[in-house]
Amino acid sequence: MNGTAARRILLVEDERTIADAVAARLRAEGFEVLLAYDGPAAVEAARRERPDAIVLDVMLPGFDGLEVCRRIQAERPVPVLMLTARDDETDLLVGLAVGADDYLTKPFSMRELTARVHALLRRVAKTTAPAAPETLRLGDLEINLAERRVHRAGREAHLTPTEFDLLVHLAGRPRTVLPRERLLADVWGWADASGTRTVDSHIKGLRRKLGADLIRTVHGVGYALEVTR
Repeated sequence: MNGTAARRILLVEDERTIADAVAARLRAEGFEVLLAYDGPAAVEAARRERPDAIVLDVMLPGFDGLEVCRRIQAERPVPVLMLTARDDETDLLVGLAVGADDYLTKPFSMRELTARVHALLRRVAKTTAPAAPETLRLGDLEINLAERRVHRAGREAHLTPTEFDLLVHLAGRPRTVLPRERLLADVWGWADASGTRTVDSHIKGLRRKLGADLIRTVHGVGYALEVTR
């Protein structure tokens, strides 16, 4: 991978057949893959190995993937792709609330899974270079790009990596309505518009953490960041 060390992926899946197949595909893509088969082992592996991204099944022995994600994100923000057996809005919102960045519903194609993992890592890579200016200030909203920290009215909000990237993208064009399809392409790196629910769910997360008045919905089009004076 361009002469650099392989990116490390922690794969957490209790069904061994699925775990072996996904691990083999990720290794074929050039990743180093670490495996965990239950909740406690996943938290310990994340703490010990410090992976670059995590592919995490929701249904696990010990404790479930939502609790795994909550504990891992409390220690160190890391991109998480969650695997769920149901395409359920409630499950999705809970997953995003505890720190997941993206999700796939079973059954999924290996091609789709690896594309999502690559997209997650591309978004992380874009944040490694210092941005100028290092801090965005829009009304009572302050975004520290170098430290990836957000405050509103002096109060810090703890965002997931994807929530932060989405907020920065909206903040770069305040009051401009950005279509969901454009947000998917620019923030998630998706070439198609099949994941607009993912955008909607992350917007809900930002509103919950930063205030419902911060982002305006233009029905049938997209979203705009509203700046308070």
